[in-house]
Amino acid sequence: MNKLFLIACCLLAINFNSKAQLKRPNIVFILADDLGIGDLGAYGQSKIKTPNLDKLADEGMRFTQFYAGTSVCAPSRASLMTGKHTGHAYIRGNKEIEPEGQEPLADSIRTFAMDLQKAGYKTGAFGKWGLGMVGTSGDPNRKGFDTFYGYNCQRQSHRYYPTHLWHNSERITLQGNDLTAKISYAPELIQAQTLAFIEEHKDQPFFLFVPTVLPHAELAGPADEFYAMYSDAFPEKMHQGDDYGASATVAGYASVEKPRATFAAMVSRMDHYIGQIINKLEVLGLRENTILIFSSDNGAHREGGADPDFFNSTAGYKGTKRSLYEGGIRTPLLINWKNKIAPGQVNNHIGAFWDMFSTLNALASYKSTAATDGLSLLPTILKEGKQRKHAYLYWEFHEDGGRQAVLYKGWKLIKQKVKAPKDTYLELYQLEKDPQEKNNLILENKRMAKKLSKIMDLAHSESALYPFIAPPIF
Repeated sequence: MNKLFLIACCLLAINFNSKAQLKRPNIVFILADDLGIGDLGAYGQSKIKTPNLDKLADEGMRFTQFYAGTSVCAPSRASLMTGKHTGHAYIRGNKEIEPEGQEPLADSIRTFAMDLQKAGYKTGAFGKWGLGMVGTSGDPNRKGFDTFYGYNCQRQSHRYYPTHLWHNSERITLQGNDLTAKISYAPELIQAQTLAFIEEHKDQPFFLFVPTVLPHAELAGPADEFYAMYSDAFPEKMHQGDDYGASATVAGYASVEKPRATFAAMVSRMDHYIGQIINKLEVLGLRENTILIFSSDNGAHREGGADPDFFNSTAGYKGTKRSLYEGGIRTPLLINWKNKIAPGQVNNHIGAFWDMFSTLNALASYKSTAATDGLSLLPTILKEGKQRKHAYLYWEFHEDGGRQAVLYKGWKLIKQKVKAPKDTYLELYQLEKDPQEKNNLILENKRMAKKLSKIMDLAHSESALYPFIAPPIF
């Protein structure tokens, strides 16, 4: 009798757990590459069509003061995945490994994808990784992803017709793509695998991470309907680059006859792929139990012939990729959850990439043991409970002589030329009055600059991998 009772209890527990897991939302996080905040219609773009993302914004929540981890790929993505700002993160700069890959996340570093696996989610990443080569401690399969398909190395992802992609530990040779010929367009192959993942895991909770390489340079794509939309739309000047051929390099950017049309086509193509993902969720009856999140890894770029000034890709903010001005780090954030998030919301909560670790774990009802710098955005997203706010936000940039920035109560301090103390100088802006960072107030407000400088010094912990000697100015 006791055995029968125990068996019945176990069956009830299994059934209860299964139902509880089914109630957990699927999570789809789409991360654009080098997309400026002004490149979407929802943020004021008038020349490029992004109907699917604009609809996501109209039917959900659009954030106006959300920030990337920093202003280049690898450290920004590391901040996103590990929940730490670049003063604490393990990866703080673009550090290349030969012959392929970047500095890997260490064995000790935990990602939110690892926590989602623990919470019972099937996890997949499709696009660009850049946080550790296959077989290293930063291999995506070791950092929380059951399935990975795409570019492991961000240097390889400069080419849209690459020699190979990676499917977990398998190197997928793309026949005909040998840097002399262009046969297989990688984003199409990656998109097919993305949609297949949704189909395969439609009956269980899943986390789908789509770090698309679009619209990062090189500027390239098929001469199809997306290019036709813009081929005669803008005045153009050919960009001369590193063409496919006997002397082509992996990291080069090809020449492009109409760079503005090609860039616009790439953004619209990305938008179309997102529409396909949404449609797949609709067809499978998953839309209401799926939260969709969209952002970009840093600000707009100028590489490969891109022209952010023509498109107003920074939405009027100063700076682009690699700067710590607003145009380099302020990024779009759209969150959409059908029948859970009310449509048409514009939110000015100040958040950053390192908040996503806590936010996604909260969505999965999982209590992570990892220490982070982030705060869950769930109270803001669902209008439930009180939203905690950051005391400050902090960024580092480890190239071009080094930069630091801190945002505190509407004031922003930027330290330039950090690695050359004799040349170091400060800029101070009051963003609430001067969001375009036109008026450097460092001479008029030395007391505020001193306060923010102390916060900056406290926020930075020294890294052996990324030495950044930043002596205090005050």
